[in-house]
Amino acid sequence: MKVLVPVKRVVDYNVKVRVKSDNTGVDIANVKMSMNPFDEIAVEEAVRLREKGVVTEVIAVSCGVTQCQETLRTAMAIGADRAILVETTEELQPLSVAKLLKALVDKEQPGLVILGKQAIDDDCNQTGQMLAALCDLPQATFASKVEIADGKARVTREVDGGLETVSISLPAIVTTDLRLNEPRYVTLPNIMKAKKKQLEVVKPADLGVEIKNHLKTLKVMEPPKRSAGMKVPDVATLVAKLKNEAKVI
Repeated sequence: MKVLVPVKRVVDYNVKVRVKSDNTGVDIANVKMSMNPFDEIAVEEAVRLREKGVVTEVIAVSCGVTQCQETLRTAMAIGADRAILVETTEELQPLSVAKLLKALVDKEQPGLVILGKQAIDDDCNQTGQMLAALCDLPQATFASKVEIADGKARVTREVDGGLETVSISLPAIVTTDLRLNEPRYVTLPNIMKAKKKQLEVVKPADLGVEIKNHLKTLKVMEPPKRSAGMKVPDVATLVAKLKNEAKVI
């Protein structure tokens, strides 16, 4: 069984992002970029399934600029067998990415697609659900545990009330949550091996997909700075300030 793992190149989670001076977006010039943490968890889970003998091939996929090849090499260093880059300089919104992935699903016919529940740059949490709708496949989101057996995936999901376990037929779409696993440390020998693995580059036109965005970013701003707190001498003063000044009670 093949597993397709989409991965996204984002600003590293340790970097404090800066807004461009013209408020058109986030400044990514000379900023460290890395794989979206949720997608890293997805790659790790796919590799673990292959190590258990459930999966035969793990294919990493990324959509975006040429530099996304670095992200795919990282995925292959973790353990993916080969990679596909859908290269484009166009802005990619969740629906466009879902359409590109749908074309790859039709081409590769994977038994399972595992991807992060959301990217830490736009926080949309939409691509997995849109892909499931376009492919007309069952989906399980926010997975904290995945078990594959007898042509079905048993997925434990994190929901507001606790945990929910669902059983879905394969092929299917699964999106990962933080507690699914802890990605392995990428060693230097595996980084060297990843350089020799197959990385295919295609264009959206090769997949028959036209990139068309339906959302327009009007303005990007820094959040307002928090005002300093204050100390109060007693509970009565605190209640009075909450009631009369903050007006929250």
